Amino acid sequence: MVSEGKSVSIVVTEDDPDDQLLIQEAFRKADISDSLIVANDGAELMEYLDDHRGSASSHRPDLILFDLNMPRMGGREALSAIKSDPELRSIPVVVLTTSGDEDDILNTYSLGASSYIRKPVTFTELVEIVKHLNKYWFELVQLPPTASLQAEGVA
Repeated sequence: MVSEGKSVSIVVTEDDPDDQLLIQEAFRKADISDSLIVANDGAELMEYLDDHRGSASSHRPDLILFDLNMPRMGGREALSAIKSDPELRSIPVVVLTTSGDEDDILNTYSLGASSYIRKPVTFTELVEIVKHLNKYWFELVQLPPTASLQAEGVA
């Protein structure tokens, strides 16, 4: 479903195994067969990003989705670490969480979140969210080319 045959890499950071499965199935149902990596918490996400830093053979994520409340390193801490890192800060980060708390929303945007989405109640709604994310981030939005970021020493 990604436009122009472009392959994308998405990292989903979610500590709940049931939610992990639902999200993975929603991506399959939305016909997004790209690389979907699952991290169990913010610490695992940061390990993944560090492991793939600067390697020509690896592909930095095009999008990161994560929950706010996770063990070891929560979403807020991971978001802060990503947005304070010059090599990572241009990666869009979408918060996908159950919290509708105004302070959570304000805090994550102030930390640099690209979007804040409340987890839907039904699977059908989750599939629709995934379709919208795909359309928005990979068909409508013009993201900086990774090659340009590398040339400037940013990626």
